[in-house]
Amino acid sequence: MRSAFIVWGGWSGHDPEECAAIYRRWLHEDGFSVRVETDTAVFGDPSIHDLSLIVPIFTMSKIEREHAQNFAKAVEGGVGVGGHHGGMSDAFRDSVDYQFVIGGQWGAHPGNIIDYTVDVAKPDDPIMQGIPASFPYHSEQYSMHMDPSVEVLATTTFSGENAPWTKGVVMPVVWKRRYGAGKVFHCTLGHRAAEFEGTEMATIVRRGINWAARD
Repeated sequence: MRSAFIVWGGWSGHDPEECAAIYRRWLHEDGFSVRVETDTAVFGDPSIHDLSLIVPIFTMSKIEREHAQNFAKAVEGGVGVGGHHGGMSDAFRDSVDYQFVIGGQWGAHPGNIIDYTVDVAKPDDPIMQGIPASFPYHSEQYSMHMDPSVEVLATTTFSGENAPWTKGVVMPVVWKRRYGAGKVFHCTLGHRAAEFEGTEMATIVRRGINWAARD
């Protein structure tokens, strides 16, 4: 049986507890054993090297350097990582070890909650198959600091309405990558837990975490 580890906490505005419950339900339904923790110290636990998947939901906050390095080594050794929005890509802002694994770090969301469009970049990828080529979204439109080595699966184009200098900028929304033997998946959508309900975002994220998980 594949094993997953969900660690949630940090800023409450991203509904970490509610999101953790959604991931836990999905993973149980998809045949995983699931462990849930609320303390970043568990990233330093040697046992995480034996997992199939880690789901971080910990916006902002701090992580000890040795714990982040243990996490990175676990992923390099084959443990998968998957998650969404700031719980994954705005966690541990001062940890370059963590950010290097994820492949992107939040920078801004001009206009806060706005209407925008998500465009599928790789429609034939199994994570994106059957998702509309473009679909509307109402949430934060993330501007990211990106590692160019990621494989981008979906993007969004900034209108410039809320930050004129960003007009026409095409920004990754969904990506996957390899980090050593490990697979990493991320989706920047999902500011609140309600966005998981019956949306393209939920389909993409559920497929993505299953792709990332080690068999």
